[in-house]
Amino acid sequence: MDMAVVMSVVPRAVAVIVPMIVAVAVVMMVEAAHARVSIADAGRREPGGVEPSGKARYDIRFVRSQLVPPPNSVTHRPFCAKALGVTSLPIHVVLPDLLAALRTGSNAVLVAPPGAGKTTAMAPALLGEDWCTGEVLLLSPRRLAARAAAERMAQLAGEQPGGTFGYATRMDSRRSAATRVTVVTQGIFVARIQADPELAGVSAVLFDEVHERSLDSDVALAFALDAQAAFRPDLRLVAMSATLDGGRFAALMGDAPVIESEGRSWPLALRHIGRAAERRIEDEMAGAIRRALAEEEGGVLAFLPGVAEIERVAERVGPLPPDVTLYRLHGSLDPGAQRAAIQPAATRKLVLATAIAETSLTLDGIRVVVDSGLARRPRYDRAAGMTRLATERVSQAAATQRAGRAARQGPGVAYRLWEEAATAGLPRFDPPEMLEADLSGLVLAAALWGVSDPRDLQWIDPPPAAAVAEAGARLKRLGALDADGRPTAHGRRIAALPMAPRLAHMLIAAGECGLGAVAAEVAVLLSERGVGGDDPDLETRRRRWRREGGSKAMAARHLAQRWARIAGGEPGGGDGGEGACVALGFPDRVARRRDASGEHWASVGGRGFRLDPASSLARSEWLAVAETQGVAAGARILSAAPIDLATIEQLFGEAIDVQRIVAFDPATGGIEAKRERRLGALRLRSGPDSEADPAAIAAALVEGVRTHGLSLLPWDERAAALRTRAAYAGIDADALLAERLDEWLPPLVAGKRRLAQVEPGALIEAMRDAIGWDAMRRIDREAPSHFTSPAGSSHAIDYGAEGGPRVELRVQALFGLATHPMVGTTPLVLSLTSPAGRPIQTTRDLPGFWAGSWAAVAKEMRGRYPRHPWPDDPAGAAATLRTKNADARARGSR
Repeated sequence: MDMAVVMSVVPRAVAVIVPMIVAVAVVMMVEAAHARVSIADAGRREPGGVEPSGKARYDIRFVRSQLVPPPNSVTHRPFCAKALGVTSLPIHVVLPDLLAALRTGSNAVLVAPPGAGKTTAMAPALLGEDWCTGEVLLLSPRRLAARAAAERMAQLAGEQPGGTFGYATRMDSRRSAATRVTVVTQGIFVARIQADPELAGVSAVLFDEVHERSLDSDVALAFALDAQAAFRPDLRLVAMSATLDGGRFAALMGDAPVIESEGRSWPLALRHIGRAAERRIEDEMAGAIRRALAEEEGGVLAFLPGVAEIERVAERVGPLPPDVTLYRLHGSLDPGAQRAAIQPAATRKLVLATAIAETSLTLDGIRVVVDSGLARRPRYDRAAGMTRLATERVSQAAATQRAGRAARQGPGVAYRLWEEAATAGLPRFDPPEMLEADLSGLVLAAALWGVSDPRDLQWIDPPPAAAVAEAGARLKRLGALDADGRPTAHGRRIAALPMAPRLAHMLIAAGECGLGAVAAEVAVLLSERGVGGDDPDLETRRRRWRREGGSKAMAARHLAQRWARIAGGEPGGGDGGEGACVALGFPDRVARRRDASGEHWASVGGRGFRLDPASSLARSEWLAVAETQGVAAGARILSAAPIDLATIEQLFGEAIDVQRIVAFDPATGGIEAKRERRLGALRLRSGPDSEADPAAIAAALVEGVRTHGLSLLPWDERAAALRTRAAYAGIDADALLAERLDEWLPPLVAGKRRLAQVEPGALIEAMRDAIGWDAMRRIDREAPSHFTSPAGSSHAIDYGAEGGPRVELRVQALFGLATHPMVGTTPLVLSLTSPAGRPIQTTRDLPGFWAGSWAAVAKEMRGRYPRHPWPDDPAGAAATLRTKNADARARGSR
């Protein structure tokens, strides 16, 4: 070997070996003097950590808060010596047992509370194992936590991220050929294992913070267990949790051993200060923060439900003392700002954070927590097909996690803005995201995994059947699954993209339309909070983002460029096209303005949306809506882009339904024919239809009569009389007509546009046919249409008259009739008139009339109508409708 090379290596070797020797010596001395471990289920452990009883469970209780790792753990690695030095974390006392479990088995569960050091100590410990020849993947629930964990491990090892320790997130990556431990977000891991189910080159996968039960975490563990069973029995899987719910995970992982550590125990004081319910949470939090700064020492971490509340508290809490620096911590921030909130600072910290700071992070210098007791969580409305953000009370577990942030590095205090008794009323745990999320991504991932029903995989809580069915139906509408639930080529392209299926579909479909670059930028705006601001108008946000500096804006642009290349578009698409892209991803949310103010909108999916009338979007006639918040019936639009009708018709031409609508108008008795173009529940265009289907017109007329009644038909006197005669005879002609409406009315309205055009004579015949021959005979018998007088004249009987059947005729026509005429057993009401047709008497007793008032009537009539006969005995006289002279001539001619 070249002497120069040797001389260059020696100093580095000394620098590595000497600290290592010192560390080992200290370890041995401290361990001999202080390391005290109590083992549950008292009994002697056999070599390798297996209990005599054969139980594969380790319950190691950490007694002393300051222990160093045993010499046979990880200190023989140079970077581990640097990382550990002479100080240790609580997790190190149980690492030997965990490593022993992984030497004899493939799976283990590590339960260690916050501050125990599991996130940054577990992965380095594995690198010294003989079986660990490949990469160790550490799954983190958040990008911020993933980056922080990798940076911390690299710092402890005296390296930069990207060397032995690296990370990979959607927005950022630091890895190299030398990387042995890679911290990845759960979504990145799911994409990787789908692309390579054997996980070639990976020795172990560590699932951090599995107790949070995020959907990606559950999916990642299910796929890893399936891959382990099918391809990689040598793959080590470790579930790491901060709660004592490790038994459920152990059962899921084949009765894996559970190793527990108590962690450091710093004193933590809880102060329940309550809050006034009528005041805004920002005002109450600002007051509590000012109190904490005045009463306590050390940095303050305040938990708020969302970014808006953080900004409002930042406005209300000032002015701050000169030794206090305000930081914000949430997912929308630039990574540099996030690091500043986590790392040591020269001044006292005040950190305003969302739930992102609950777990997986240690914020340096924090000794006080102020907890609002609120969190904002996504809740999927399956009926509406939308995910909304809901502000809810935190769970007991989350409240405990938050308070514990104050005691990570020393004694702490937590101010809680609720009464102590109210803690028992909080839900114990946050519900698993599996039970409340949109499962489209899961169903597609499972289909690509070769599992038609994702419930066939191994889950702590299996996905609900209704949610799986709903997600499958949506994926079929997107063309990601075929009719049998198998992934299509389009579905495979969707799954290859690290984003929600809707956005992936948008990116691919837009690329085929020449809008790939625009869609890539829209996808970034919709998936990366804070990029381009928070204006609901995506066009405005996109223009603002292009002008933004800062590492987050630049990283987002690089991400959009990568996605644009996948979609087949050139990076940096021109202005416009945002609406078309959003419509491709969310076709059911294309919406039309319903009022002049632009506040109310109707969508293709049938849901109503609301928009601030002051928004620039309110002037648009059409919108492509991407994000909403609130109840489905009137969800508030969070992001959208204008779109025009021509673009909608171009994008969804095959889905547009051309409807010819024929509507009946009861006021006119006619029809109104319109031609409409509809997309889902939304009418795009409407106008008169001069080519309406005659059959549809006839059907509308028939339906109009069915709905509004037979009285709309043009009945003449004869038809009306027949209806009343039938009713008098006890036959419901209207009911018979209505029952057989589809038989007799369509021929009568064929070729007509109004009911008034129906022939009345045809109605009579239709009615007779509907009534039937037997019933007509009964009507003629019991309710004859006419009365024939002794004079031979025929008179129509009015069966609808008040008082009963009535007939009107001249009194002379009844001469010679000594009995009263009857209809069945009912006396016929006789309305008697003079020769001129003027009424002279109404009677139901003709003999009584003859014998009574006839004499007076006849005397009066003789004066008025002397040419007509007015006999003293009308019952014995001959009936006649002629004058006396005409009668004489008639008798003479005979």
